[in-house]
Amino acid sequence: MTEPGLDTEEQLKQARAHMYEGRFDAAMQSAATVLRHDAKNIDALYIKAVCERYLGHADQALESVELLKSLSPDFGRAYQEEGHICKAMGDDESALAAYRRACQCNPMLEASWKAQGDIFDRQGRGDAAREARGQAQRIAGTPKPLVAVSHLLYEGKLVKAEHACRHFLQTNPHNIEAMRLLADIGSRLGILEDADFLLESALEFEPDNIQVRIDYIQILRKRQKFSEALKQSEILYQRDPENAIFQSLFAIESMQTGDYDRALDLFEKVLIQLPDDPVTLTSKGHALKTCGRHDEAVRSYQKAFESDPGYGDAYYGLANLKTYRFSDEELALMELQAQGNRLSYQNRIHICFALGKAYEDRKKYDTSFGYYDRGNELKRVQSRYDADQMTAELQAQIKVCTPALFEKQAGKGHEAPDPIFILGLPRAGSTLLEQILASHSQIDGTLELPNILSLAHRLRRGKQASNDSLYPEVLHDLDASQLRDMGRDFIESTRIHRQGAPYFIDKMPNNFRHIGLIKLILPNAKIIDARREPMACCFSGFKQLFAEGQEFTYGLDDIGRYYRDYVQLMAHWDTVLPGAVLRVQHEDVLDDLEGQVHRMLEYLGLPFEQGCIDFHQTERAVRTASSEQVRQPITKTSVDLWRHYQSHLQPLKDALENTAMERQA
Repeated sequence: MTEPGLDTEEQLKQARAHMYEGRFDAAMQSAATVLRHDAKNIDALYIKAVCERYLGHADQALESVELLKSLSPDFGRAYQEEGHICKAMGDDESALAAYRRACQCNPMLEASWKAQGDIFDRQGRGDAAREARGQAQRIAGTPKPLVAVSHLLYEGKLVKAEHACRHFLQTNPHNIEAMRLLADIGSRLGILEDADFLLESALEFEPDNIQVRIDYIQILRKRQKFSEALKQSEILYQRDPENAIFQSLFAIESMQTGDYDRALDLFEKVLIQLPDDPVTLTSKGHALKTCGRHDEAVRSYQKAFESDPGYGDAYYGLANLKTYRFSDEELALMELQAQGNRLSYQNRIHICFALGKAYEDRKKYDTSFGYYDRGNELKRVQSRYDADQMTAELQAQIKVCTPALFEKQAGKGHEAPDPIFILGLPRAGSTLLEQILASHSQIDGTLELPNILSLAHRLRRGKQASNDSLYPEVLHDLDASQLRDMGRDFIESTRIHRQGAPYFIDKMPNNFRHIGLIKLILPNAKIIDARREPMACCFSGFKQLFAEGQEFTYGLDDIGRYYRDYVQLMAHWDTVLPGAVLRVQHEDVLDDLEGQVHRMLEYLGLPFEQGCIDFHQTERAVRTASSEQVRQPITKTSVDLWRHYQSHLQPLKDALENTAMERQA
């Protein structure tokens, strides 16, 4: 509801008009009208903060900015406004930090670049001033419609951004920046094929456009076209082998294709030029961790935060080793950063999760939970996760994937027996099962492949973000050639991750949502459901900061509901695809490793090998949070860890109340 005769958009339009005319009292009144009915309206809060600054109410303006930042942590104009306020108060250092943050969130904020140039001049930093003003001039030279598209894009208004960008391209069909922006919008909407096509076309028009090629590499990586991404990154590297950005890109794409020796060599070249670069040091740590070079990984992470004490990813890299224990000095340094106000939003998230782990190791469980909870709260603000929508999606699988579907589509799909899908919930022991099975001579371990999720997304949405969902209903309409081609595409697109064994593992946990699709396109695939006791599994997910996805883990109620929905859907698959899925209970593996190894290999039709028992001696790259743990012999230390936190876990217990708690054989 709004004032009589005006809806929210009209009120905001009126408020902006008043603000641009300098009628700040009138603008405040219009913004206040919106806020009375929607206290979290970002645009109204921004107008309020600007007006408060111009009216001389600096303290109130800062309060409005803090609320804005808490509600929308990536809203660049909030940080820009903070910079203007601090600059007006004579606090150049705080202003500079705010302007920098603003440009990280939205690189098209011309005023923030100009203001940085002014501050750098006053500080006698001529080179930095020229660079900042150069960025401002670049924005000034960009067509105004594209600047407006950029603002919509960086503020998350993707549908409006897409409409405006397409409108501009209708009259400027070969404008490279517009093509690049539309590709970025498509990427954020998950329409990766369109983004791929746009950037490929843009490169044909301007093959020397470096930013377009960098964007193209990132899209190719998202589409799991790793060999093509590697090729594109090598083109940049060969163009200028001494360029640190090109070296870093080539290193990252080499990691994606499993060439860790080359990646590490390239990171070393970057560090010759930028010896204290925390981003490169942390990336190097990730690569060393994946290769099992624990001590070297630790030192690389430590060097990163020694260089930049506020670089949270480095602390979390150490925490995510699982086996590392922070020193008292490192704990004090993290606390100092957490209590200050200079951390970026993402760095604060990383440090909260790292502090949760540090206090967990010290058995200070209440303090530990406080940091885990804070980190999850910060993540939830960034998340668009909707538990009701997820429940509806999983219920749709139950409704559509009936015995009639599998009877109708029987005998179709690609007959390759190569894939072994290990799925379930994250932190349920899937990495342990993968390490055990990948220790067999006939099985390659790979990583959490997103190919099935990408296929489901394509089936769901087609090419337009606004389409109604076509999936899973479309499974009834696919013909034999389509199903066969989808299965063959999966085999071919994942081949780059294999080492030549006849079978390979895809351990993307979320694939449990799409077992129907998997069995239609790959009827001979094997599927293992990694199951763990609900409280232990869910709490372990809650205290894990995932690189991407798994947004259901950032709330105790959400993760409990997700587990409950997962159990229900797996029961459905057991009914409509009897015998297709082998359930392996994590606690059973801990209690009887050899028995469970025999059971899994029998299901897979493979002979027993002692290497599966001695899995911790297997040398291979492991690209998950549990990589260090699975290089150790079996231990039960974390089985009941959740019990130390149970006074905080009532929302999780309530959400799990109706879940079948008993183990299923």
